[in-house]
Amino acid sequence: MQDKIVDAGEDDFSHNPLLGSHLAWEAFRSLATDKKRQTLVDCTAGTSTFNAGVILILSTLLSDRLRRETSAPRVGIVLPPGIGALVANLAVTFAGKSPVNLNFSLGREALESSIERAEIDLILTAGIVKKRLQDFPWTDRTLDVGSIMKGFSKFTLAMRSFALALLPTSWAASWLGIPRKGGGQEAALLFTSGSSGMPKGVVLSHRNILANCAQIQDTNLFPAGETLLANLPIFHSFGFTISVWFCLIQGVRLVTVPSPLDVKGSLKAIREQEVTTLLGTPTFLRPYLRRAKEGDFDSIKFVIAGAEKTPEGFSEKWEKEADCVYLEGYGLTETSPVLCVNLPGETDGKLLKKTGAVGKLLPGLKARVVDPDTGELLVPSQTGILHFRGPNVFDGYLGEPEKTAEVLDQDGWFATGDLGSFDEDGFLRIEGRLSRFSKVGGEMVPHGRVEEAVIEALGLDDGDQPILAVAGRADPAKGEVLVLLTTVEIDSSQLSSLLSEKGLANLWIPKEIKRIDEIPVLSTGKLDLKAISELATSS
Repeated sequence: MQDKIVDAGEDDFSHNPLLGSHLAWEAFRSLATDKKRQTLVDCTAGTSTFNAGVILILSTLLSDRLRRETSAPRVGIVLPPGIGALVANLAVTFAGKSPVNLNFSLGREALESSIERAEIDLILTAGIVKKRLQDFPWTDRTLDVGSIMKGFSKFTLAMRSFALALLPTSWAASWLGIPRKGGGQEAALLFTSGSSGMPKGVVLSHRNILANCAQIQDTNLFPAGETLLANLPIFHSFGFTISVWFCLIQGVRLVTVPSPLDVKGSLKAIREQEVTTLLGTPTFLRPYLRRAKEGDFDSIKFVIAGAEKTPEGFSEKWEKEADCVYLEGYGLTETSPVLCVNLPGETDGKLLKKTGAVGKLLPGLKARVVDPDTGELLVPSQTGILHFRGPNVFDGYLGEPEKTAEVLDQDGWFATGDLGSFDEDGFLRIEGRLSRFSKVGGEMVPHGRVEEAVIEALGLDDGDQPILAVAGRADPAKGEVLVLLTTVEIDSSQLSSLLSEKGLANLWIPKEIKRIDEIPVLSTGKLDLKAISELATSS
């Protein structure tokens, strides 16, 4: 049995005393230890710089206000990356409540459902955001974080600054009511992207998020003093854990831009603030290569890509044109989120990254590979459904015990729904989502591989936005047939001939081609699988 488990020291790691702590205490202690540390550069409108002491003052004062405003255990947040979002998340956590960063790009129905299920009665936002999101289902009570921060009197700010400077960190935390014990208690509620249905509420504990921060820290991927560009939405699990908690706790300098789609603003921030690390999805990263000028990436040491599979050849193109290392990683909202990541450099003469792989398991995890049809445990080198166990794995979905039971067993193993395998060196390779496979004539056909084959056969350039997607449609004869959705004109017979010449099996060749205006994509950069499936099956 043990030879079928990939073990990165889960048993020992799970007993780390840090995992019983509270995000509020760990962040408070880090900020209070070095109050002069430049913590955030907000590039929303011009450039505003904030040190740790200022962030601590603003967050604790807003926390006092929140305790008076609501007794609800959760507070909604609708803000882009920046000082407002950082202070809001800290303040909610300092108040002993759970932040719920809402995905404002979702449809009204999904948002109403999320707010109702989370039992949110108060949302932290900004006036400009509220004005822009006309169709957002705002609760009866909202607070403008920017106005509140600007409204603190000089006397109030000075008194809080004086108290934090005078009192030892532990005493200050006790005086302010900063929680210290979190462990398995809820720390945050994140909603999945809803790529294949209605968003699910993922309840993450302090143990989950602190574990993932410690796991990432153990890789030494982001040493203290590095500068990270944080432009991913805070409602994105990677943006939430890395761009907020990891950086605050570990002392990584943050440079924020409100949106990953603001490529011009992001490049300006990278150049002027000498950003060393860039995060993103391939969809978000692709435009950088088109618009970057000479010298824009001089300070970048590496880019970390995740959330979607890196298209074949893109990592090589990035490293050649941007002249910095491209590292692909893998994770899910349910795992807080990082599970694996390639690393720069080498050890014992061996590279710590492999093209086409998403890296090795982070410390403190176990993994196994399961046959999708029989449930049989496979050897790690075989392809099957990936299961993971570790302290960063969530305990369940909000109010959905049946859906929780579908993915989480009694021993804590989480079934991801992703197909993959481990090579002889322990590197994980992702084949795709099980939902992105079709069973055609009894054979499992991966949509992603077919998409890559079509792009290569026709010599297409995927551009800033995807130009095609493959989905399955029920067929009485073969179980399913493949449908190719495309934004460009494609001749069916020509495509069939080209794919056959390249050795693609007949079952893998799409039998239907549908021309559409655009391929549906979520705000996270992932394909909107639900919308794609609906387009493929519609007449």
